Amino acid sequence: MTHQQSSGRQLSQSSDTKQFDAHTIDRAGATEGAVDLEDMVLRLAPRLAYFAGVARTEHVTRAAQEMRVPQSTLSRAMVRLEQDLGVDLFARRGRTVSLTHAGRTFHASVERALAEIERAADEVRADADPATGKVAFGFLHTLGAETVPGLLQAFRAEHPRVRFSLVQNYGEAMLERLRAGELDLCLTSPVPDAPDLVARRLDEQKLRLVVPADHRLAARKRVRLAEAADETFVTLEPGYGMRRITDDLCKEAGFKPRIAFEGEEAETLRGLVAAGLGVALLPPPAVPRPGVVELTVTAPRAAREIGVAWLDGHPDTPPVAAFKKFLLSRRGRLLHD
Repeated sequence: MTHQQSSGRQLSQSSDTKQFDAHTIDRAGATEGAVDLEDMVLRLAPRLAYFAGVARTEHVTRAAQEMRVPQSTLSRAMVRLEQDLGVDLFARRGRTVSLTHAGRTFHASVERALAEIERAADEVRADADPATGKVAFGFLHTLGAETVPGLLQAFRAEHPRVRFSLVQNYGEAMLERLRAGELDLCLTSPVPDAPDLVARRLDEQKLRLVVPADHRLAARKRVRLAEAADETFVTLEPGYGMRRITDDLCKEAGFKPRIAFEGEEAETLRGLVAAGLGVALLPPPAVPRPGVVELTVTAPRAAREIGVAWLDGHPDTPPVAAFKKFLLSRRGRLLHD
């Protein structure tokens, strides 16, 4: 796409007051003091599309007709642009103009800048398109093997062209990306309670005590967590929701866990349990892992809530609104233990 294709759009009129005539240009104040960069950008930006149109046609009247603005408005804008820059951009012969060397240099950069603006506008419009737009969606590592693929497959059955930008991370990291505007929605646990976020509980997932296949408790189906008080635990790192839940459940059971290893991924912890490094509190695996036994915890009640969160007051594009509605419709049937 080139900037030339947009030259026919209706442009707002300038408040500039001088005519585009070589004899009216007075640059006496243009070099008085240094204009800071931000102020210069604010001065120049509204006139760049006008400049590009005149530079392309090399004719003021023709450019005004193409851009559907009064000729006087275009003339005044060019005068003020040259005044602010302090250089001649055009050599004038009546209503016909030609670019000076400075004008050609400026024109090349202006065209690149305007093309980038058009590209950005096209991108955000495309992301907001109800049928083909984009959703930036974050989710926990432990939901990536089965839950999230199933959700996306079900949603895309009704919205086959909606695109997803997916981020897999631990809860606190995703909430920070929500706050930074990098994510539209995220599935996380625990369900956050923060004044700048909106969160809705979707489901609950039971947690299990995972022990090696040759462990003293391996023949059991159910266990009280206090029975593992003397065990060494392998856990997720501090900052992960599951680590916070593990610490809280152990405290409720009357002990502080002895930690042998802190990792970033639940299946790594299962492998370490199978190797005899310790035991772990984990959600159910997508696929059974050999070498470990998963026990139901009867006391305290061992479960984690899964919820969806988004930034409060943040407007939704149509595809984000559709996916949010879909997720909320899955309350109570998000997970399959």
